[in-house]
Amino acid sequence: MTPTLVRQNQPHAGAKPRVDLRARARDWSEIQERMLVPLYEAVYERLAVGPGTRLLGLGCGSGLALLMAAARGAAVTGVDAGRAEHLALARERLRPRAWDARASGGARIVEGSPREVRHARVPAFGLVTAFEPIGCLAGDAEGMVERLAEATPLAERGAAVVLVGWGPPERCATSSVLRVATKLADPLRSPGSWRPALRDDLEEVAQRAGLKPDGSGRVACPFGYADADSALRGLLSTGLFDAAIGATDRAQVDKEVTEALHPHQRPDGTVWMPNVFRYLIARTR
Repeated sequence: MTPTLVRQNQPHAGAKPRVDLRARARDWSEIQERMLVPLYEAVYERLAVGPGTRLLGLGCGSGLALLMAAARGAAVTGVDAGRAEHLALARERLRPRAWDARASGGARIVEGSPREVRHARVPAFGLVTAFEPIGCLAGDAEGMVERLAEATPLAERGAAVVLVGWGPPERCATSSVLRVATKLADPLRSPGSWRPALRDDLEEVAQRAGLKPDGSGRVACPFGYADADSALRGLLSTGLFDAAIGATDRAQVDKEVTEALHPHQRPDGTVWMPNVFRYLIARTR
């Protein structure tokens, strides 16, 4: 079922749409989150995540990346603010029965900021991941710098910090669909509207957070959906279209996103959009 959005009779540009948060969390966890599995796997393989790894996941959402690290034997802690419905799914996924016996130390899910993790008095982390792509929304870099300032004191000296962003727009087929968000949102009155990724987004965040770059990589993460309705639900679950919905209405966004998906729909009705994501590994000082 498509998430329900309720609007006032006289919407204004920049208004925040009211969202069925449970439905959005479900659409994210069931449809969209798995699109980044190749990225999670590539990062974990490169950093040899396994028994003995203590991982802090920023913006952990519904916890799939944490679950994959726990399955490798890592002790994982996830933190997220303002997405209680996503965290409820993460807690369900990360029950002890959800991964094999190699997991060391169990899992912890914390609602709030990284400061709340500090209050829990957990041992220092050797790896901090921020898998929520940077550079998607105007102003999201500032928010990430603030979260890293709170998180890096919880990490060991020289710990790896992983930042993620979209690859070049010309290598990301989904960019053509996401441009609908920018077109429909009033850029002067709608904060948080989507923008294409820039080449140095990740490096700039690392520099501002006082981190030292230590390698990067690119990973193919195609977005594949059973049909156009699933694609619409999955993409809306990202929140990247909220500013457009606030500036227009849900019906208009649904219509234009569905039209933008047509070039990517195959004869059997499935939707396929090749994309490239980039990650940066930085180190605490």
